[in-house]
Amino acid sequence: MTTTSRWRALTHHHLFWPVAVLVVLLLVNVPFTPDFFSIRMTDGHLYGSLVSIVLFGSPLILVAVGMTLVIATGGIDLSVGAVVAITGALTCSYISDQADQNALSAVFLAMGVGLVAAVVCGLWNGFLVARMGIQPIIATLIIMVAGRGVAQLITDGKIITINSEPYKLIGGGYWLTLPFSIFVVAAVVAVTVALTRRTALGLLVESVGGNAEASRLVGIRSLRIKIMVYVFCALCAGIAGLMISSNTSAADGNNAGLWIELDAILAVVIGGTSLLGGRFSIGGTVIGALVIQTLTTTIYTIGVPTQTNLVFKAAVVIIVCLLQSPKFRAKVFGAKFGSKSGATGGGTSPATPAKTATTPEAAPKMEVS
Repeated sequence: MTTTSRWRALTHHHLFWPVAVLVVLLLVNVPFTPDFFSIRMTDGHLYGSLVSIVLFGSPLILVAVGMTLVIATGGIDLSVGAVVAITGALTCSYISDQADQNALSAVFLAMGVGLVAAVVCGLWNGFLVARMGIQPIIATLIIMVAGRGVAQLITDGKIITINSEPYKLIGGGYWLTLPFSIFVVAAVVAVTVALTRRTALGLLVESVGGNAEASRLVGIRSLRIKIMVYVFCALCAGIAGLMISSNTSAADGNNAGLWIELDAILAVVIGGTSLLGGRFSIGGTVIGALVIQTLTTTIYTIGVPTQTNLVFKAAVVIIVCLLQSPKFRAKVFGAKFGSKSGATGGGTSPATPAKTATTPEAAPKMEVS
């Protein structure tokens, strides 16, 4: 294989452009923060900008991983931000009522209550989407709106502060010199990859996302798959809620997890997963979440005015999405950067063309008499 063919194969990989943008964003910080890549040891803990990016990006990675499976089935979950708020509010509210907030039994019970509430929200979303046939964007919008109000009812419209060292470990503590949240994220991602790539579960999810009716007709229980992914997404959001409230030792029903659902969707898209459902990439989602968090860090590092940072973030996201488009690359950079097969980015192979809104035949439906 020649150097040219290797380079062409590399640039055609669906993770190449997200990784390239991530590297560029990291390098942009160097002129403004010369020691950006330095990592130092203080009191047995590792500190540095790179560690901080992973630390503060951990909740987003969790939410985005759950969102990936939902989007892979052709759905969407707008309620994850509210689930983050509800989980943190319930957990901190329970801990604040304890005489000894450092008691492990009370902390574990509080976390259990919060995560159970998250699972209930996921079951509700899955029931509305799979059983009642409501459009995912409408079904999850219910908890997105009402759930935020529920979180504020739990906190009585106030910010609940706690002082619990065991609970602080989840989002703000360290273990083996690294932030503990990194280990939590690594465990969740590893389990998700193992279940979706080492078992048939991933193929079932992709099948439901490709054509739910055809999957049902061949014996796949598509309704159960849909409910399962919404429950998993809510569970990931619940763990993220524990992290966020733990890191601040407080629960804010109004601002906790605010707009995290939008960042999660952006992370999934940047990672190459199509919003039309079907093929998905957990690794791409993790990279996409790191791109979003690095972008946020870069915005503050280079001194972008607060009132324009959302515009700056949107511009970068548009650039990433355009770079992932084979048609755009072919027109701007030449045919050698485009895809010969016309397959889109996001892990869609030439053998399984991506569905598009302009090609009805891309997603044929089976009919029975």
